[in-house]
Amino acid sequence: MANNEVILRFSDVSFGYTHKNPLLAEASFTVRDGSKITIMGQNGAGKSTIFNLITGNLKPNEGAISIKAGSTIAIGKQVIPREQLDFTVKEFFESVFDKKVYNIDPKIAEVLEVVNLDATDKNFTERKIKTFSGGQQARLLLASAIIQEPDILLLDEPTNNLDKEGIAHLTKFLINYNKTVLVISHDADFLNAFTYGVLYFDIFTKKVEQYTGNYFKVVEEIKKRLERERMTNVRLEKDIANRKKQAGFFAQKGGKLRNIASKMHEKIEELEEEKVDVRREDKTISLFTIQNQDLSYPAVKFSFISTHESHHKKGAENKKKMDFVLRKKQHLLISGPNGIGKSTFLESLVNGTNAGAKIESDVIVGYYRQDFSSMDFNDTAYNTLVKSSMEATDQDIRSVAAKFLITGEMLAQKVGSLSEGQKGLLAFASFVLQKPGLLILDEPTNHINFRHLPVIAKALDKYEGAMILVSHMHDFVKQIRIDNEIDLGKI
Repeated sequence: MANNEVILRFSDVSFGYTHKNPLLAEASFTVRDGSKITIMGQNGAGKSTIFNLITGNLKPNEGAISIKAGSTIAIGKQVIPREQLDFTVKEFFESVFDKKVYNIDPKIAEVLEVVNLDATDKNFTERKIKTFSGGQQARLLLASAIIQEPDILLLDEPTNNLDKEGIAHLTKFLINYNKTVLVISHDADFLNAFTYGVLYFDIFTKKVEQYTGNYFKVVEEIKKRLERERMTNVRLEKDIANRKKQAGFFAQKGGKLRNIASKMHEKIEELEEEKVDVRREDKTISLFTIQNQDLSYPAVKFSFISTHESHHKKGAENKKKMDFVLRKKQHLLISGPNGIGKSTFLESLVNGTNAGAKIESDVIVGYYRQDFSSMDFNDTAYNTLVKSSMEATDQDIRSVAAKFLITGEMLAQKVGSLSEGQKGLLAFASFVLQKPGLLILDEPTNHINFRHLPVIAKALDKYEGAMILVSHMHDFVKQIRIDNEIDLGKI
């Protein structure tokens, strides 16, 4: 439970990457020691930027950020730095501490249990980070923050890549964690289980509003507040319209009535100033359709499936003979536990190195990698869409981009500067222009705003090409027609 001592304070903090477009304008709030706080706000409001301001990676343009003297901070990052991919697990955890930690092995074992990573193999801590799947690396990142036992723990979408059991483990840990936690997440049930209080960042006012209470009650309170503001504006707009009509009538009469009209205009200006900027929650992407290449032959032919056991022991490859073809209008789900090799299987299929499965020549493949490494981060978003379809006109590209809330300004940006969620939407916009015969999707829900997921699921459900899907999100998968499933864990 929180105590009365303030551990973090923002005092009139203003910040923006450019002065013309600030993310925060004189934002003020306090966080008390031991509190568990949800960070809310529309897309682009600056939720992740707040974390970087707290850690000191970014400095405010104006105002002050005060942190209780001696407090330690750790953040659950989204991506493991490339230079650390050759680290062993033990070296990776040792690297997060400023000083050598003796007897670190028990700490590693404990934190791996929190993030639900199976470390029963005695050589687990000697494995290199790059040998783990994307989902496992995400759990290691989360564990690297937790193992520090910081006074302020910052978590950005920590349930990404976690299954139900993994989320349960993490929730139990956070409930019992007696220090301060600030978390950004779209998982409402997860947030309601342990947070008590919300910092709401408003993209329109650039301010921060502070609420107390459990997550569901606060969300309802925010909705009611927005509705009150909307009704206030409706009343003011009606009053203003009536006064303008009367003022126009009096102004035409001349004499003393013209003076009355002048005073009425002054009152109208006062009423205009009383209007509240109408705030809106995040928009949802428009309904879309992914058209498909018309294939008269199978998209993929399978002769056998091979996997490696979860710890990638030498010689632990398993094979299963499989005489199977994937044609248009067929959707295949690849399932299995973290570390079994789902992402590796998809990657080998795309690059042509999979001995047991082959994509037929001339098949147009739309590939969604969970780390977006198939995209050129130094190219612009616009050029990324151009490369998806050489036949698309400038109007086509901008029209499709708009469906996915990709603005003209974002199209001019390099892919690497986009948020992870924006990269995901850019990938789906590419598929619309590409019209692939085969869609290969590796965890397409990661980083995507929950409001967009039903729209994406509907488009995938109706997709008439061949599709191979990997997803840990059961609620998403059940919205999509699945014709066949291969469970790599049972091979």
